Amino acid sequence: MADTKDPENTIVIALKDGEVHIELLPDVAPQHCERMKELARAGSYDNVCFHRVIDGFMAQTGDVANGNMENDFNLRMAGTGGSDKPNVPAEFSKLPHDRGTIGAARSQSPDSANSQFFINFSDNHFLNGQYTVYGRVTSGMEHVDKITKGEPPADPDRMISMKVAADL
Repeated sequence: MADTKDPENTIVIALKDGEVHIELLPDVAPQHCERMKELARAGSYDNVCFHRVIDGFMAQTGDVANGNMENDFNLRMAGTGGSDKPNVPAEFSKLPHDRGTIGAARSQSPDSANSQFFINFSDNHFLNGQYTVYGRVTSGMEHVDKITKGEPPADPDRMISMKVAADL
C-alpha cells in the first residue's frame, strides 16, 4: 500500500490478474465517492461481473442488484440494475475522461447514477461534461486492460472483491 496517500479515499479491487488501486476524488464528486465506499464496505461489489467491456473504450461493472456472479446470476440482466440506495445526482466537473479515470454509469437522465461505474481504457473526451468522473486508477491498469471484452462477454470477468484501503 505504499502508493496510498489517502487510505480513506483509495479503493482496492482484486481482479483475476491482480490488484487495481483507485484514488477517489471526493473534492470533485463527494456523493459518488461516498456511495462507492458505502457499497464497497458492505461487500456489495464483491463477485460483480464486468457486463459491458468495449476494447479501446471502457469496462463497465457495478450492477450490485443483477451482476453478482455468486447470487442468482443472469448475464442478460447484468447492467440493468443498481443498488437499493437512491440514485446519485450528477456531479459534473472539468476533469476529462482520460485513460484510467472512473466514470459513473447512468441511464439517459444525468441524475440516475447509482452503483454502476466504468473504467476508461483510453482518453474518451467525448464523454466530458456528460458523465461524472470521480476517481482514477493509480496502479494496476495493466490488469484492467486484460478484462474479457464483450457486450456482454460470453464468460465475463468479475471484481473478486472491492475494499476501502483504510479497512485493510
